[in-house]
Parts: sequence; structure tokens; C-alpha cells
Amino acid sequence: MNDFDSGRPVVLRGGTVLPMDGRRVLPSTDVLVTGDRIAAVGQDLQAPQDAIEIDASGGIVMPGMIDTHRHMWQTAMRGYGADWTLTQYFVWYYLEHGKLFRPEDVHAGNTLSAIEALDAGVTTVVDWSHGLQTVDHADAAADALQSVPGRYVLAYGNIQQPPAEWTATPEFRDFVARRVTGDDLLGCQLAFDVLGDPSFPEKPAFEVARELGLPVTTHAGVWGATSDDGIKLMYEHGFMTSETVYVHAASLSADSYHRIAATGGSISVSTESEQSAGQGYPPTWAVRAHGIPVSLSMDTSVWWSGDLFSAMRATLGADRSREHLEAHAKGETVTHCGLRADEVVTWATKGGARAIGRDDLGTVEPGQKADLVLIKNDASPVSFPLLNPFGHVAFQAQRGDVHTVLVDGRVVKHEHRLVGIDLAAARRQVERTVEHLRSAMGDEAWEKGMNPDIPATKILDNPYTYTDYRSDSTHRL
Repeated sequence: MNDFDSGRPVVLRGGTVLPMDGRRVLPSTDVLVTGDRIAAVGQDLQAPQDAIEIDASGGIVMPGMIDTHRHMWQTAMRGYGADWTLTQYFVWYYLEHGKLFRPEDVHAGNTLSAIEALDAGVTTVVDWSHGLQTVDHADAAADALQSVPGRYVLAYGNIQQPPAEWTATPEFRDFVARRVTGDDLLGCQLAFDVLGDPSFPEKPAFEVARELGLPVTTHAGVWGATSDDGIKLMYEHGFMTSETVYVHAASLSADSYHRIAATGGSISVSTESEQSAGQGYPPTWAVRAHGIPVSLSMDTSVWWSGDLFSAMRATLGADRSREHLEAHAKGETVTHCGLRADEVVTWATKGGARAIGRDDLGTVEPGQKADLVLIKNDASPVSFPLLNPFGHVAFQAQRGDVHTVLVDGRVVKHEHRLVGIDLAAARRQVERTVEHLRSAMGDEAWEKGMNPDIPATKILDNPYTYTDYRSDSTHRL
């Protein structure tokens, strides 16, 4: 056992604290943690005699970041699809090779993803786990999450079956009864999409979610897959709630944004994904006008990075770029930024907490859960001067600057090194998964998968096969 496993209090001394209650900054401030809670925030705090003291001077103390949409099971294929389009992703995972994943492969991806999240200061991840072909896959996903000392929400999904089918099975209900136990570190959502078919085949899945008291997270406004039609169906049947998280929402109309705003839902923006894959232009520039709460997410490491520093930076860039583009088209000039650095830092922390219904996360104040990140790197010339802390987090910091991470009051990273993590074991798991996938596909298909040539017959209106519904509305803005 190391000192960090002893349950001793922890005090972060003399850092620049971002409490995330607006733009307030607290210089030279201590944060005292006892048990799983923040006990005090202030200068020159008295700490218990046995407290572990961490020098935070010259650094930034902020809430742990929260990713509200990450396909963790795909992390064993890190970077494989770097040059994919969204269609190629759909074909590979939904139609061809995604079904090759065994429970142990889901476990491998989830384990590695959970570890890399902690390393980057992401203390909570919503595992948008749509590769759960069987309950054995689901148990493997949950087991992996519970093996890594972070905070997670398992968003249960299965792209190989209709939502109405897999949510109706006794095996699924048994899983919920066994695994959704109120564990503070493992929550649950249902993850499925609404295609816009007027017969609303997803309705039974919503009814199960309502019966079981589980929020729904859904890919909405994805060019070529989900559209305003799906939003209208959800709204007309009363399934849009304040707990619903709409992922991407990048190709929706103002009418859909009004419905989301009116029902209190939130949008998870995956800017790197939307910019590269083609769901639509990253929507923050549009949804800000509707007052819709926003959180940030990274989507999948099969393409992109697994940290929210990249998400904040990309989101600021995309939002400001669109504002300039719109202004220039009118012969005008933007003279003030509509989206500020402190707002994207809020989306990466407090915004994520709001999206998953956890008002005890996302801020640094007494009584809150002690999920904390210290950004400090004395060996980096980029660590000083620290003039605008929010700007520093959004534009200057990166995962290598994450000095210390606490989850639920437990130190899980310190002095830039993960604590109590068996990275070698995670590597061995992932290597077995890669070997399995490559062997099952064959070397030629494996290599071609990284640079696929998709036949015209596989350019899909949507990637799901449980309905024949097709509509050009998925291709209209």
C-alpha cells in the first residue's frame, strides 16, 4: 500500500484555483480533501497532522474534467481510422467487423480508455458502449470500468440489434438489476439512436428507459443518419427530458434546438469528430443562441485524441471560425469573441456534471466530491507566466502537464505518473485484441481497413438495418 491508499486527508497548497462559479480565480489558495469530499477552500488552511501535502504553487487546481460521450470499447484500435469518413466508420463497425469484438476485447478497450482518461485529468467518462452484443460484453465493459479508479457512466447500447429488441430481453433487465446498484462511481444510461422512421420503432426502448429510470443518450443531428425527424418523434411522444443528452446535434434545424431547449436537455459536442468525420459543423456557434447547456466529448480514439484539452481548443477554434465566416459573408467584422475560454473550461467540467445529473461534481467548493486536477509542470517553459488561467487551460495545457489527479478523494496520478495502475497488463490485453481482430479479418482486410474503398452500394442513408426507412431529410440543413 502507498500513502495515497491510506485514506489520509490531502491538501493541495498554494495553487491558482478555478472554482468554476463564473470567471472567479482564487490565487495562492489551498484545497483540503477529507474522505471523498472537498472539506475547505481558502488561503493558509489548517490541515490535519497526518494530511498528505501537495505543492500546487505555480499550478492550476480545477475540477476533474468530464467526457460525456466516448466509445471506450474502440480504444484498442487507437488511430486505426485516422483517415476514415463517417461512412467508413459505420461500415467497419456497424456492418462488417464490429461484430468480431469478444467480451475480452471490450474489456481491453475500456480498460485502456479509462486509464488514458485519468492520465489526461478526465475523472468522469460516459462510456457510450454501443458494442454490447451480449450481456457478457456488458459485464466485461462494467468490470473493466470498475477495475480502474475513475468515475464512469456505462451508456448501454448494441448497434447489432434494434433498440426495441435488446432492451426487451430478460438478460438486459437482469444486467440492470445486478450492475446498476447506485454505485457512486458507476452510473448507467441507455444509448441508442432515433432514425426518424414515422413508425417510431425506438419507442419501446424509450419506454424501458422510463420504466427503469435510466436517462437516454442519443446521436442526434448526424448528417446521413439522424435528423430533425427523430427529434420531432421524441418530442411528440414525450421522451425529451432534462436528462436526455443529444450527441453532436450538428445538422439540426432551429426547430429542433427549440425543442431541446424547451425540454431542458443538453448537447454533447465532439468538435474534433464533427470537424473530421462529417456529422455537421460543430454546433456551439448555433446552440449558444438557444441557451442549451453544452458538455464536451472526444467520441473515439479510433480517430482522435482522448483528452479534453484538445476538445476545448478545437471547440473554441471552430466556434470563432464560424463567427468570423458568418460576419465576413455579410461584409462585417467580429470585434469581440462570442465564446470565451472560461466557457469551454466550464463545458469540460461543470457542463459535463450537469449533463449526467451530478451537481456534486464540476466545481471546487466545500462539500463537493473531491474529483480534482492539478495542472503543473515545472519542467515546461509553457508553464509560465500564468496570467489568464482559463486561457492557459484551454490553449496552453496538455495531458503532459497533468501533475496530480484525485477521484473521490483518492490520488490516482501524482507527479505526472499514474498511481496503482498496471499499464503493462493493459498493454497485454490490447495486444491480444489487436492480434484477434487482425487474425479474424486477415492481413489484407486489416490493412485495407485503414484506407478503405467503400463501394457505392455501402454509402448509407443510415447505418442501422432494423428499418427500411430512408429520407433525404438526413441530408438537409
